[in-house]
Amino acid sequence: MPDLLEWPVAGAHFLFSALAGALTPLLGVTAAAAAVVLFTMAIRLVLLPLSWLAIRGERARAVVAPQSQEIYRKHLTDPERLQQELSKLHKANGVSMYAGFLPLLAQMPFFMVTYRLFTAPTVAGQSNDLLAHTLLGTPLRAVWITDLFGHGLANTPVFLCLFAVLAVIVWLTIRRQRRLVPPPDSQTVTQRLLRLLPYGTVVFAMFLPLAAGLYVVTTMAWSLAERTMWLHPVATAGRGDATVQTSLPSGNGPKPT
Repeated sequence: MPDLLEWPVAGAHFLFSALAGALTPLLGVTAAAAAVVLFTMAIRLVLLPLSWLAIRGERARAVVAPQSQEIYRKHLTDPERLQQELSKLHKANGVSMYAGFLPLLAQMPFFMVTYRLFTAPTVAGQSNDLLAHTLLGTPLRAVWITDLFGHGLANTPVFLCLFAVLAVIVWLTIRRQRRLVPPPDSQTVTQRLLRLLPYGTVVFAMFLPLAAGLYVVTTMAWSLAERTMWLHPVATAGRGDATVQTSLPSGNGPKPT
């Protein structure tokens, strides 16, 4: 079976090596880590149109938030009817529950290439010299959960910083989402547990090479910055019959500069 990632990984290796080489005079041994961050930012720039579609979806959900609250209050004990009524509301107002996943899905090939690039011992039949690069003494190929058994706590400080930054980004993202589209007054246990699901990203990062973890942190920080700039809640929904008011962008979407 052909390796579909062979040529993309080879191309990415050339790009990363060239970028790291150009940054080395300025950043020294951290140049490769900076190359991962710049690579991720370049991908997000390319995906701006999809990001805009996702943000339009958030805008639509914010607009129907008061009606959603009322449906939850009326049908909380009847999950089937609850889903039916929510589906009807979303369909009537053009709300797509999947638009928010478009940037994530589009990034998957690039994430897979980055993961492969910092785990494969060879690229295009040649030794993978990127595996020798480090960040503050921690190899970019190191995986925290497995590194513990081989090197103990030697590389843990860098990983703990990464996990802490990621957790803060997740917390800010959840906090901002709750301000824009407040959760229903009454929630099931499952819904409350689902609120904690985004923190699973931190657990996920524990099983990734450091370079892939940098990719995740950068793309999530980018997403948070996009929503902070393009969606500006000026009043959140209160309990009872309060409504959601938002100051939202109009027109044909952002124009990258």
